[in-house]
Amino acid sequence: MKYSPTPIEMDLFKVITLLDDEKEAMNFLRDLLTGPEIKEFANRWRVVQMLQNKTAYKIIEKETGMSSTTIARVQKWLTDGMSGYKTMLKKINNASSIHHSST
Repeated sequence: MKYSPTPIEMDLFKVITLLDDEKEAMNFLRDLLTGPEIKEFANRWRVVQMLQNKTAYKIIEKETGMSSTTIARVQKWLTDGMSGYKTMLKKINNASSIHHSST
């Protein structure tokens, strides 16, 4: 899937890479987005994690409030997207295993 971001979108992507930690990310995203937008993004990310764990759609719908259409769309991007979800899942798993092995 080819995606060609606009210069304005590239500017946003670049600024996101400059965030140093969770607090900066939280503050920046809260200024950039509304509360409902943050909740929507958080729920989509939760859907990704649940799909990765092979959770049934009905359970995902119940726990996140997301529609089956949205869940199916997230599943499509998880399996056939630009690997953004897969990359972040891998990074989180690696960070988690490093954390657990150092404790």
